[in-house]
Formats: sequence, structure tokens, C-alpha cells
Amino acid sequence: MELQFLKQEENPGNHDSTSQNNQHQILEIPNSFSSSSPSNRFVLSFNNLTYTVEAGPKTLFPFNGKTVTVSRESNTKTILKDVSGEAREGEIMAILGASGSGKSTLIDALANRIAKHSLKGSVTLNGEVFESGLLKVISAYVMQDDLLFPMLTVEETLMFSAEFRLPRSLSTSKKKARVQALIDQLGLRSAAKTVIGDEGHRGVSGGERRRVSIGIDIIHDPVLLFLDEPTSGLDSTSAFMVVKVLQRIAQSGSIVLMSVHQPSYRILCLLDRLIFLSQGQTLYSGSPANLSEFFRDFGHPIPENENPAEFALDFIRELEETPYAINRSISRGKLVSQATNDLNPTSSVSSFANPFWIELLVLLKRLSINSRRMPEVFGIQLAAIVITGIIVASMFWQLDDSPRGMQERLGCFAFVVSTTFYTCAHEVPEFIQERFIFMRETAYNTYRCSSYVLARSLISIPSLITLSIAFVTITFWTVGLAGGFPGFVFLLLTIFASFWAGSSFVAFLSALVSDVLVSFVVVVATLAYFTLFSGFFVSRNRLPGYWLWFHYLSIVKYPYEAVLLNEFRDPTKCFTRGVQIFDDTPLGKLPVSLQIDLLKTVGNALGTNITGSTCLTTGRDILLQQGVTELNKWNCFWIAIGWGFFFRILFYLTLLFGSKNKRK
Repeated sequence: MELQFLKQEENPGNHDSTSQNNQHQILEIPNSFSSSSPSNRFVLSFNNLTYTVEAGPKTLFPFNGKTVTVSRESNTKTILKDVSGEAREGEIMAILGASGSGKSTLIDALANRIAKHSLKGSVTLNGEVFESGLLKVISAYVMQDDLLFPMLTVEETLMFSAEFRLPRSLSTSKKKARVQALIDQLGLRSAAKTVIGDEGHRGVSGGERRRVSIGIDIIHDPVLLFLDEPTSGLDSTSAFMVVKVLQRIAQSGSIVLMSVHQPSYRILCLLDRLIFLSQGQTLYSGSPANLSEFFRDFGHPIPENENPAEFALDFIRELEETPYAINRSISRGKLVSQATNDLNPTSSVSSFANPFWIELLVLLKRLSINSRRMPEVFGIQLAAIVITGIIVASMFWQLDDSPRGMQERLGCFAFVVSTTFYTCAHEVPEFIQERFIFMRETAYNTYRCSSYVLARSLISIPSLITLSIAFVTITFWTVGLAGGFPGFVFLLLTIFASFWAGSSFVAFLSALVSDVLVSFVVVVATLAYFTLFSGFFVSRNRLPGYWLWFHYLSIVKYPYEAVLLNEFRDPTKCFTRGVQIFDDTPLGKLPVSLQIDLLKTVGNALGTNITGSTCLTTGRDILLQQGVTELNKWNCFWIAIGWGFFFRILFYLTLLFGSKNKRK
């Protein structure tokens, strides 16, 4: 059933003056939870969590898990060992420990980001084990890196998140009101109209970026909020402001769990529960107020002027050198008591807040705005195509119909078609940078993978059409290609098909290989192989039989054959007449009269009359020599278009199955 959450935002005295007292936000969330009374508050409990990994070679492909270094004596390593605890609504639980202690792993375990077969133990909400689909609806996970679109403003970024995460039944005005309330809650009012920015564009500060990252994941008022080191890389003031925001989020009715490396004393005062980890084991679990008593009982009291968290972390590092001391500390750790009630968190809920077409429209709008505010990206592509077109036009200016002109036409077509594919390589860094945003957003069902793939495909079409028009307009008449206006249109369609197939292929490889450098190498090498087997360097008739399969798999083959069929389709057009057959041969140096006599002699031997004006090579003959005899030009065009769709489907499947935010 639909439940209406009514949360009153607190407005501390030091909060932004633009916030209003007693401001309310109304958000309809389709689930059966209710936390209207203290006895029914949410409690997240985890018991005996153990996570062991196997050794594996490091890989750049997204289908494999993270590599763990282990000793030679063992091929496994325990990352978490019998970790237990609980977190309550209205509180912040912080997980502390040295690097490699298992902080991020524990956050991932609680957020269901570890494969179930690898994780032992139980995680329950109010005593009930919830399903993965439900967790994605009622929770949010804020990654350590701020993965945001650089050219969107703070307000636009949050508004797009609202369009994705809030249900369609909620009016646009209510979504805008929710965004404005969240901007005040995050303390971002002064930066609301500022773009996020990146290395090349000035934008918001690091602390503001972190708060925006938190905001886009809490737009739907999640019950559970997981954060992986949200204060990492921030100065002390910015870090304190971030945790202060998290305190307000918790007090509004959420459970906040975060890993933190070394909190300041001011941040420690904002935390409600602590878990100290060492080598994947719990050393302490309880309230920050009880830290002093714990270490005093342990025989190592915290000095009066010492930050308890810093003292604890330093002391843990010393203990890690002595396993016995670690075990002794674990045996005296104070695990908090468990509490459950009869609420049922396994209710059936919708996996996505909005239907497919709403997601598609919002994605198209966001991609369009981000691209429009970075005109230099498309400008560089257009400039490269225009310059290439000018070079082609000047190199192959007004080719004639001589044998030499025919050979130059073939070279021109091979260069043009292969170049259109290589210029699509810009998709590699463009998508790989965006891929991590996609992974973060789809991890908790912000939108469907299919809507993202379709939106990226549709948004690329106008630019591909523009590039095709620019290139063909510059080259068609200047080179002197055949066919008139119909030939111009078909060449335009073929160049577009090449761009479409090339961009789809590069998008697929970028999804498959997540490293930019390696992806570039794979793209360039594979396109080189496709060009080699396209039929230009070696015609199909002369290819070894064991390589014919690669010839038919070459995505360069079909546009190349299409432009050849478009150029040489006229059977009446002649490219070699009479004595032209001797051009570029030693016989070409003979007097013309002697060349004509040789032609007559050859003609008599063949039983035909060959004169100085007899057509010896037609367009059909050229196609036969190139082995272009199996398909007509429209078949080649549609096959090239089909390759584009095929690679887009592979792109979708790679993202669907290869971009899982889970440890193995």
C-alpha cells in the first residue's frame, strides 16, 4: 500500500538563514513501513558477518571481482570475521579502523554489495531478512568518489535525481519543493545555481560536491543511508559540515551508517554508535561516550587532552602487531544488544519509481543539457571531420575516369570509410568517465539499464547526422564522385551508417574494458583488423579460405562495398579505353601507333576488334576485380546499420551483467 512519510526538518541555530522553521516535506513511498512511534523505530541488525575471498589475478574486465593479496601458504583471506552490531533510526553509526581493517567491506556487506554465496551471517531490518529488490528501494549508497555530471548546476543535479527517484504520481511542483527543501537541509543554498565543475571548469567546492553526492542519493528519503568514507579528502571544516548534514538526515528518520578513517573530536561528538575494526574483527562496538571507560578497563586510559578516536586508532595499530592482544580486546568488546519488532520489511514494492518512458525522457534531457554546456567536445569532433574532408578534397580533387583515377577512387573510399570508424574512438573516455555514474545510479534502481542505453543511442544520432552532412558536403562534388544528387544522398547515408556502427562498436568495447588506455588499444587494433579484411588490401577472391569468416565479420567491409557499388554501378561508364591499358607499364613508353597495333593483334587473337577508343574496363569489371558481387548497395547499407544495433544490444548486455556493484 502507499504510505505517506511526513518528516519535519530540524533547523539548528547555525543552519542557513534561508531555511524555514517547521518546514515539512511530503513524500509518497510505496512500501509498508511505518516508524510513527518509538517502539516501531527501524533497527538494522547484523550478526556474525564473515567474508572470505579467494586469490585471483587482477583484471581490467568488469566481470571479475577485486584482487586480494594473500600469502603463499593460503589461497584465501578473511576480510570480515564474526562482525555483529546494530544501527537504529535517528542515529549515525560510524565504522572506524586503519586502512585494510574492513571498514568499506562491512559497509558493502550491510548494503548488499557482496555476493550472497560469499558472505556468511545475517542482516535484518526489524528482525526480518529483506530482499535485494526491497533494499534498493528503501536505501541509498554514497560512494567515496563524487561522480557527478560536471556541467549541471547543483539544483539541476538534484532535480534530475528527483525525476528519477520520486514516483510519477508526485507532481512536478512537489518534486521541486522537495529539491528546495533538500538544498536547505544540505546547506547548499548559496551554491544552488553553480555548476558542479571539473578540472577544466570552475565549480563548487569539495565539501559542496560531497554534499551534492549525498543529496542525490537521499532525494527519496531512504530508510537506510550507507556512506563510504564521506569525509575523505575534505578539510576539517568541510568534513564537519558533511557529518552535521548526516546528523540532520538521521534525525529526520533514517539510519545512517558510514565508514570513516580518522574523525576529529567535533565529528566524534556527532556520532551515536561506533564500531572499531582490526583485521576484519570487532574490537569495540558501542557509544562514543563509553570509549574512555572501555580503554580504562582495558588498562590503557585515554589521556584527558587526547581525541578518543585518534587514541583508539593509534592503540589498535599497536595491538595489530600482537595477535594475542587483539584477541583479548575482542573478548572484552561491548557489542550492543539486539532489538526487533514485528514490522515486516519484505513487502512487495515496485523496483523503479517511474516507467521506462519517463526515465528515457529525463535521461535525454540530462544528457542534452550536459552536452550543450560542453560545446567544445562536439566542436573538436566537427573540426576534425571538416579538416579531414578538406584534406580529402584537396588530395583527390576532381578525379578523372582514367585507370589511375579509378585506383585513386578506391584509395579515397578506403581512407574515408576507415577514418569514419576511427573518429568514433572519442566514445572511449567519454563513456568510461560516465560509466561510474551509471553504476552508482543503477545500483539502487534509479533507472533501468535499457532506458540508459536507448537514451545514449538517441542522443548521439543528431551529432552523427551533422558530422555526416559536413563531411559528404565537402567531399562529394570536390572529389568528382558519380551519381549526382541520388549518389550524394546514398553516400551521406553510408557515412552515417559507418558512424553509427563505429560508435556502437566503441561503446560496447568501452563497457567491456573499463581502463581507458587498454580500451583505446583494443579499439584501434580491432578496427585495424576490420580494415585489413574489408576487401581493399586483399579482395575477397584472393583471401585465404581460413580468413573468409573474418572478412564477413568486418564492420568496415559493408560501408566500403556500399560506396563502391554507389560509384561503379553504372555499366556504361568506362575507366579504361584502348591504349590506356598500357598506362603505368613499360609498354606505355612505346609510340601510340605501336600501342594501337598491339591492341589489334590482341583483338585478333581474341576474335574481336579493339581500337584506341574501345572500352576495356567498366565499373562492373572493377566490382568483379574487388570481389564485390554478392550484395547490392542497399543490402550493404542495412547490414552496416544492423551492426550498429547489434553492438548496442551487446553494449546493453555488458552493462546489465557486467556492471554489478558487488564483490564476489
